[in-house]
Order: sequence, then structure tokens, then C-alpha cells
Amino acid sequence: MNRIVTTKIKIDPNNFSRDEVDLAVRLLRLGEVVVLPTETVYGLAANATDSHAVEKIFEIKRRPASNPIIVHVSSTTMAKECAAIWDVRAELLARRFWPGPLTLVVPKSALIPDIVTAGGSTVGIRCPAQLFTRSVIESLDAPIAAPSANPFSYISPTTAEHVIKNLDGLVPLIVDAGACEVGIESTVLDLT
Repeated sequence: MNRIVTTKIKIDPNNFSRDEVDLAVRLLRLGEVVVLPTETVYGLAANATDSHAVEKIFEIKRRPASNPIIVHVSSTTMAKECAAIWDVRAELLARRFWPGPLTLVVPKSALIPDIVTAGGSTVGIRCPAQLFTRSVIESLDAPIAAPSANPFSYISPTTAEHVIKNLDGLVPLIVDAGACEVGIESTVLDLT
């Protein structure tokens, strides 16, 4: 991959600016991949409805195309748009545990390209508790595909410093919100 200039911005996760959100949203709308914080680990984010942008995630991570990617949403309303079936179990779990580190696997809707799900009929969806990233998703008005921001099979990054070590020069933006609160991947619950 060609090296690019990576902009790194440090944000206060509880007091960030509209301009900081808009910078990430602009890049995502252009089909770029950016690094965003979550409460679990840092994520390598692209517009989940843009197959070409999602393809870049696989290239940057050197991730096998057979490995599906979790989709992050800003609300249960957005989650329902990503799901072909959103049953009472999904609704109750989302109400109880979202926003937060719970991924629900449900049948995918046509909104989600096959590249996100590795050609499968299901999709993992979660609503992150990290307010900055949720604000980006809400402003983008689209879900984001966001696996951990590291090369495939490396330890998932819990600080921006970990991300910079491996992805500097490969993405246009790394948003640093400090150490992730949870520090491990989300719990995944298959509802299919």
C-alpha cells in the first residue's frame, strides 16, 4: 500500500468539538478509512454501506475476506435498518445493554454489502458507548464497519499509541481519545 500523511487529533472524549466530528465524517463520506475510539478497543472505521471503503479495511489490516466485520450503529433505529429481522430478543437486549460492548448477530438486510459479512447472511451489530464515535456515526447517517485498528492477528489496540505504531501512514486520520475504558473486544451474542 502507498504511504499517506496521517493526521492525528487528540480529543477529550467528554468534551469534543463539532469540527472534530465533522473531520471524521468528511473522510468517511469520501470513502476513506479512519481510526476511531470505542470503549472496547480502537476501530478501523469505514462507511459500512460502501463496499469499496470496506475493501480498504481488509487491505489495511491484511485481513482475510472470509472474516466478517462488526457494524457499529448510533441507535436501535439504525440497527433495525441493518437487520432483516429484529426480534423481541434483539430489542430487549439492545434496550438493556446499548450503548455498550454487546454485539448482536442477526440476519442482515440488503443495506449491508456482502463484503462486510464475508458473504454470509448474518451481521454483527453494536452501538458503542463511546460518545465521539457514536456522534460520528449519527452525523454520517450510516453505520460504520469497524474491526479493531491493527493488522490481522495482532493484539487489539487500546490506545492511540498502539494504533500509530502499526497504522501510521496507512490511514488519513487517527482520533486519540486516550485509553479505552473496557479494553477488550465486545461480547458477541448470536440471535439467529
